[in-house]
Amino acid sequence: MSTVGAPAGVTGGEARPRAEARGRAEGRGGRRGRAPGQGGLWGVVFVAPQTLLFVAFFLVPVVIAFALAFMEVRPTRMTWVGLANFRRVLDDPLFGRALVNTSVFTAVVVVFWLGKALLIAYLLDPMSSALQTFFKSAFYLPAVTSSVIISLIWLWIFNPTFGLLNAFVGLFGVEPVAWLGNTRTALPALMAMQVVMGGGSSIVLLSAALARIPRDLYEVALIDGARRPTIFAKVVLPLIRPTLLYLVVTGTINTFQVFESVYVMTQGGPQFATTTVVYRIYQEAFQRFNLGLASAQAIVLFLITLVLAAVQFRLLGQNVEY
Repeated sequence: MSTVGAPAGVTGGEARPRAEARGRAEGRGGRRGRAPGQGGLWGVVFVAPQTLLFVAFFLVPVVIAFALAFMEVRPTRMTWVGLANFRRVLDDPLFGRALVNTSVFTAVVVVFWLGKALLIAYLLDPMSSALQTFFKSAFYLPAVTSSVIISLIWLWIFNPTFGLLNAFVGLFGVEPVAWLGNTRTALPALMAMQVVMGGGSSIVLLSAALARIPRDLYEVALIDGARRPTIFAKVVLPLIRPTLLYLVVTGTINTFQVFESVYVMTQGGPQFATTTVVYRIYQEAFQRFNLGLASAQAIVLFLITLVLAAVQFRLLGQNVEY
């Protein structure tokens, strides 16, 4: 019996092998028709724009900054001075003050915003998916808001005359405080703003890390008589350690580069109480046009963050499974 659609005199058993052979031939023909390396060419096309932006706006400026750090830059000429700019950086008391301010700012902010993010993520973990999405979106909103706008809002909050914070503490009989005009409160005020507004992305990452922990581990710990604090310390923290390490390292690097809030709210004052390293670099580069010294300061900042990241990986990265 002949199969439907098969040529006359060709049985179904013969038609199938011929059809398979024809399909293989067409597939080889289609592959032969494709230009050699065409897939790789399209990959280069899609990667090229981002690569060019990286080279033009990151790699080239970094190379230029390294070169300028060893030169004295004048409007009409550049002179090689070797390590003189680095010696000036180390002998500059204002840069030392800025380094101390930045270190204190980073230590306090990273500890508190990471603790806040961990606490919020742990409280969100038992909630329903809809509630988690709502709260994570609300906490993440400041991360997509301009830091300049946030600084202007907090500038109004800290205003000594009509600010919201003084209006609140005035309810308890406290006299108005110039939060950003006092050397004792200016830097803590910036820290408080950063802690309150930061941590949105950390909450999202920690929530994802907590969601990956098998629920069986919680049940086993409860059966063994472990309490919630013990479960958190012995079960939760070890399992989210890689995420915590990532957040500590990136948070330290980003916080060490604080600039926008200082520029908008205090401009390093009062009496250099809020001058940070990046703001000091900005002053040297774009106010005094001392590009050689500013480049040397930037390299010192890079080396400091590199050492801090290496120390954090050494101390926190032990026994971490990725």
